[in-house]
Amino acid sequence: MAIIERPMPPLNADERTTLESWLDFHRTTLAMKCEGLDDEKAAVASVPPSAFTLTGLVQHMAEVERNWFRRVFAGEQAPPIYDPQADPDGPDGGFELAEGATLRDALATWHAEIARAREHCADRALTDTGRFMEQDVSLRWIYVHMIEEYARHNGHADLLRERIDGTTGV
Repeated sequence: MAIIERPMPPLNADERTTLESWLDFHRTTLAMKCEGLDDEKAAVASVPPSAFTLTGLVQHMAEVERNWFRRVFAGEQAPPIYDPQADPDGPDGGFELAEGATLRDALATWHAEIARAREHCADRALTDTGRFMEQDVSLRWIYVHMIEEYARHNGHADLLRERIDGTTGV
């Protein structure tokens, strides 16, 4: 098993480097929370009656990446991944596990969405905009929102992982 390395964001960098580094820091944190788990453990629910799982959280973050970087920022007509019948303008889903869902597949889908996000942002300015709720939304705003989204859900991932096997502190 490879150990995931999580680089510290630079302490004194330009705005874009700072935003992208913190987003990658939080993406890596989620991957680290899943490291070493098999499909059964990653599907363990948090605390009844919640069905919240690490696999579901990774699936959700794939949906979030797709929504903000592909639909909102790039204007793609990308359907939801885990519930193709869901309203693409509705809340990001992915939390529910389909029969046979695996952590490995969820991670692969999530990594693919991150790669697409990076492609869409590579040559764009922080002031470039997409459309959200019939308003312009800047890439800068999307980056800040994504950092917040990951930070919040990484707190959930901390608790899930501790419940699964006692691992803390990542």
